Amino acid sequence: MGCIEMSRILSNEALAGAAWRLAAQYPRLPEFSEGLRPLLDESAHLAIRRLDAAAQTLETLAHLGVPATENRRAAFSPEAWATLLEWLGRAAVWVGNSAGLARSCPGVAPAAWRGPLALAALRPAEQTIGVLLIATRDAEALAGALREPCATALANELRWRELASGREAAEAERQALLLRLKRQDISDSIVGADTGLNEVMRAVGQVARADTPVLILGETGTGKEVVARALHARSRRAAGPFLRVNCGALPPELIDSELFGHERGSFTGAVGARRGWFERADGGTLFLDEVGELPPAAQVRLLRVLQDGSFQRVGGERGLNVDVRVVAATNRDLRTAVATGGFREDLWFRLAVFPIPLPPLRERVRDIPALAAHFSLRAAERLGLPPRMPDAADLALLEGYAWPGNVRELASVIERAAILGDGHRLEVARSLGVGLFPSAHVPTGEPTAASAGLAPLDAAMRGHIEAVLARCHGRIEGPFGAARLLEMNPHTLRSRMRRLGMDWTRFRTNVR
Repeated sequence: MGCIEMSRILSNEALAGAAWRLAAQYPRLPEFSEGLRPLLDESAHLAIRRLDAAAQTLETLAHLGVPATENRRAAFSPEAWATLLEWLGRAAVWVGNSAGLARSCPGVAPAAWRGPLALAALRPAEQTIGVLLIATRDAEALAGALREPCATALANELRWRELASGREAAEAERQALLLRLKRQDISDSIVGADTGLNEVMRAVGQVARADTPVLILGETGTGKEVVARALHARSRRAAGPFLRVNCGALPPELIDSELFGHERGSFTGAVGARRGWFERADGGTLFLDEVGELPPAAQVRLLRVLQDGSFQRVGGERGLNVDVRVVAATNRDLRTAVATGGFREDLWFRLAVFPIPLPPLRERVRDIPALAAHFSLRAAERLGLPPRMPDAADLALLEGYAWPGNVRELASVIERAAILGDGHRLEVARSLGVGLFPSAHVPTGEPTAASAGLAPLDAAMRGHIEAVLARCHGRIEGPFGAARLLEMNPHTLRSRMRRLGMDWTRFRTNVR
């Protein structure tokens, strides 16, 4: 083998290596093709074209030496398309000249190309996704060296476009959902502020500008921290820190140290001085969640801070003063705890200057569609999935559920439904466990309501509602509706009937 031929082989190997490095460095095809420019002769023409088998077209996605507006997308007759596929399937690289290719299969190469030409199929995974065209002397060798790197670069470009299209579609759907909810962002407001939480937000607006201690009361998962943050954001302390302490999670022996800090050497393991939560919240708001779990000794020290803002670190002798607004929350009945001695009465009076009760989700049925949409958007962002809205059947299931875990449980159900749906839908029924758990059976030998001659509560309730529906001819709302006679909210009545498995439409047969 002569020296000239050996030099050419090494040159083509070097070209292939450089092309592979470009494919790894640039995920977009235009940047990849521009990186090839200094590696080729100035007179060389190169084009990478995407093959669309369904439409029988070739689309130019990258080019060197080809006008951007020429031959951008070409359609083929069935005969020409069959000829092209035959060439691509017969050999890895087809070699000819521009004039002959234009006569046999017009549209493959730009008309302005002249001279030797090579046509190579781009198959990154045993499927032809495009073609590589090179017009220059030694075109066959160049096409052989560049064919596989160009195939990978084209596959990267198509994948990039697919992901970008998915992101655009997801963002468009997200914006459409926000428009339907009349919101600018997922976290720009409290869901239900104008409906189920109307009274709560009115109370927040009344007390936010004052430094009065606030006690938020409500069942677990009702959103006590959300309301506390709204208080802070509307207060004059909004620029200061907002710190949350879960009092129920603090070890009893470390509560004083956590809340008020400690000095070096005050106890075993205190290798340095440490600021407590009150010092760190100076100038802002300290949210004491589950404050009813504090032991009596900690309640005494908390009372002093609330009275004059002063305290001492554990092991310290110097009094410290802080300017902190305390917002406390609990799901316990602190009045009963005060009566039984489990909570200090003076601390109760100090914390409950302005109590704000939060309604459970079962009393906010009207808010469930908006909350479900909100959590759907949040789950989509967290999971990187297209946002999906619950349909009418999903909402019926959600509105008919009792929600012992309140809003927190709803958020978990929606996120689980999004994961199960994998971006295609919300699997609300599966997420709630509908049809997955068998009905519980009463053990034999134990007395039941039926054996005692009494109807079970659900059966009695179903019979009473059916009697009222029959009297109202299936009407639910309005002055002559069943909800009015039963003194119930119509939404609550519908939820109750769904839970009892009642079909109220059968009572409408007598309506004229």
